[in-house]
Amino acid sequence: QVQLVESGGGLVQAGGSLRLSCAASGRSFSIMTYTMGWFRQAPGKEREFVAAMRWLGGNTYYADSAKGRFTISRDNNKNTLYLQMNSLEAEDTAVYSCAAVKLYSGSGYYSDKVYDYWGQGTQVTVSS
Repeated sequence: QVQLVESGGGLVQAGGSLRLSCAASGRSFSIMTYTMGWFRQAPGKEREFVAAMRWLGGNTYYADSAKGRFTISRDNNKNTLYLQMNSLEAEDTAVYSCAAVKLYSGSGYYSDKVYDYWGQGTQVTVSS
């Protein structure tokens, strides 16, 4: 079983920055063997893809809304996934969750249906 715990959310003014963390753990867990993703869900809206990092090689993918503002990264030694968010906008307000799927190399990294493990989420609120 894999456990994912997000942190780093909070209240920030528009134009500000936040860095989210997702600490992953489990029996013999290695973040390098998991494709990891960040998703978000705003009130009354569907959960949407934000960014993903492919296992091993670490190729990264972003939603159009995140390109140029957000950066996904990981620390292999700490088994931790990050999402650096800059130039935040009110529209970025949502609960952000990280997700993981082992050894996934398909093209569906943007779909929440692909991922097997989810964290509880962390609230990000951007005031305008």
